[in-house]
Amino acid sequence: MSDSEYKRPSKDQYYLDLAKSVCRRGTCTKVEIGAVIIRNDQVISTGYCGAPRGTKSSHEHGFCLRRQLGIPSGHRYEICRSVHAEQNAIINAARSGTSLLGGDMYIYGHIYNREDQPLDAFPCFICKKMLINCGLKRVICSLKDGGHKIFLVEEWMKEWTENDIIDDRFQYGVEFQDNQPTIGKQPIKISTILQKKIAKKEETA
Repeated sequence: MSDSEYKRPSKDQYYLDLAKSVCRRGTCTKVEIGAVIIRNDQVISTGYCGAPRGTKSSHEHGFCLRRQLGIPSGHRYEICRSVHAEQNAIINAARSGTSLLGGDMYIYGHIYNREDQPLDAFPCFICKKMLINCGLKRVICSLKDGGHKIFLVEEWMKEWTENDIIDDRFQYGVEFQDNQPTIGKQPIKISTILQKKIAKKEETA
């Protein structure tokens, strides 16, 4: 390969590639998700979606409990054998006494055993609240189109102040159609705040 053909990956892509490698350690049988926390341009913690230490994973059980119970993505995460990748990365930093303040988290995900099917690896509400409280600056998520999206944690805080958390346009497993959040094309609830904003927008259209 000539020098003119060489394309050096950006730092964001480099760290997402590390998260992709981390996700391979996961024990979830639905998705593979990895997270890497970077602070001052150094890797300070990693985490993948897997069962708590010393417990039996979905791999070992041979089935996904949530799938067996028909629970859709993005809901009832207390009914899950795994700890999310983002949570594990935060926990692993705490175990070593490492500060996360001002750091960035990179999250990569794809369908289990299918690297050709990447996900919009947005954090769930539980993880998102933890990411806000642990003092991170940015969260960079892989997208199903092969790209990535950069979120500023300060913007999350602002959005949740002006609207409500269920109005979040970047929920894991949720797609928006005509300003209406849906899961599997089925509408889900939005707050009265957003309902009024949509109605006002339609009146002025």
